[in-house]
Amino acid sequence: MSSKNSVVAVYRTHTDADHAVKELQRGGIDLHNLSIIGKGYHTDEHAVGYYNIGDRMKYWGGIGSFWGGFWGLLFGSAFFMIPGLGPILAAGPVVAWIVGAVEGAVVVGGMGALGAGLYSMGIPKDSIVKYETALKTDQFLVIANGTTAEVAKAKAIIATTNPVDYGVHSSAVAATATV
Repeated sequence: MSSKNSVVAVYRTHTDADHAVKELQRGGIDLHNLSIIGKGYHTDEHAVGYYNIGDRMKYWGGIGSFWGGFWGLLFGSAFFMIPGLGPILAAGPVVAWIVGAVEGAVVVGGMGALGAGLYSMGIPKDSIVKYETALKTDQFLVIANGTTAEVAKAKAIIATTNPVDYGVHSSAVAATATV
């Protein structure tokens, strides 16, 4: 048996989420295991989007410097238009889970791409609803994945960063051996 372990924290502002990521990094959490998800900036007056040239990604919008910092720090980034949620920006390994759900046409109990990606990470359906609601209200998710010990360490750090809410999730998955 192997398990998927994560701690998901909800933050009210991009500044709070940024502080949490910096504290996790300072605490020795591997950046390969961190993800962040949030909405882009809402406005009818300014363009919002991102582009990628070579190894550099650039986001523009109301909080461009916030997202720009994560493109360089975390591994993997994406911009999704998700029905019911609108434009979502994501950085870190969560991107691969969302893309895998979309490419594999994973539909889990009527969930969309984001919900299916989170479910694939081992996050239960009732928590996914809570996290999608947080995103709809312009809050940010910071996710740390890893072993049970790594997630426990990340949880201890997150608890000191004043999140709106956080939860630890573990999903045992049967390992498949190939010969």
